[in-house]
Amino acid sequence: MGFVRGAFGVRGWIKVHADTQFADSLFDYPVWWIGKENDWKPFTFKDGAVQPKNLVAQLEEVTGREQAEAMRGLKVAVPKVELPPAEDGEYYWSDLIGMDVINAEGLCLGKVVDLMETGANDVLVISGEHGQILIPFVAAYVGDVDTQNKQIKVEWGLDY
Repeated sequence: MGFVRGAFGVRGWIKVHADTQFADSLFDYPVWWIGKENDWKPFTFKDGAVQPKNLVAQLEEVTGREQAEAMRGLKVAVPKVELPPAEDGEYYWSDLIGMDVINAEGLCLGKVVDLMETGANDVLVISGEHGQILIPFVAAYVGDVDTQNKQIKVEWGLDY
């Protein structure tokens, strides 16, 4: 859902970069899981505000600047069961990670390892035996997204 950019003020507030459609969507969740890889801890959301480039949030368990600063770079997540269902033709990034990407010739280009937001559109970051490939996540290049079989069909050649 985002990551901690660092401390905000001296009372334990954190700056958060939100990877959500609406920046303040994180405020809808009473418990945030903050951490990395296999080390996650729950934090109770207490208060927050939207600023021009990030959110600032107060978590019940974080009371000082040092604690807040120590969280810099950690990811912010919420349990998937708490998220609203995706609309038709929309996908949570976490659902796309790990999917095989197959082109029109039937060649597997690799797996989705990440997505990037560019402002104009999202971009699939694919890694495989052909190296890293970036494909804009737009209808001109991305066809069927089969969440059941974990495959994405694309109009993309190795020479693009």
